[in-house]
Amino acid sequence: MFSSDPVAVFAAVFVALYAAHQVADHWIQTQHQARCKGLPGWAGRVACAAHVGTYTLAALAALVVVSVVLSLPLPVGQTAAGLAVSGVSHYLIDRRVPLRRLADWLGKDPAWLERGGGLYALDQSAHVLFLFAAAVVVAA
Repeated sequence: MFSSDPVAVFAAVFVALYAAHQVADHWIQTQHQARCKGLPGWAGRVACAAHVGTYTLAALAALVVVSVVLSLPLPVGQTAAGLAVSGVSHYLIDRRVPLRRLADWLGKDPAWLERGGGLYALDQSAHVLFLFAAAVVVAA
């Protein structure tokens, strides 16, 4: 049985969010969402919002499982705030323009970004950064 120790809460929440991220981003996301979420206009916005909706539901399900199975108390307000951090950041990252602008500003090699897997690597590392932040919010 877990205590409400913030370190234990952070660790369990981060692992749950990371696992949910992997499943939601690679198994649950539809091909249509993956292909269209970065498009300009409403088509891209709607595809990205649909992806983030299922992504956030997967994260919530993982947190519920962790909370119930490990008897881990997760404060509702902090958990909702953490899921908001994760969901909003995921939407912004997956819309691609902010991520690409940051990569360009940092001087990342355009060839690596487009053909060498760079955008995917930056996308995934940014998601993990915000999963870390979301776990901190839940545990704080």
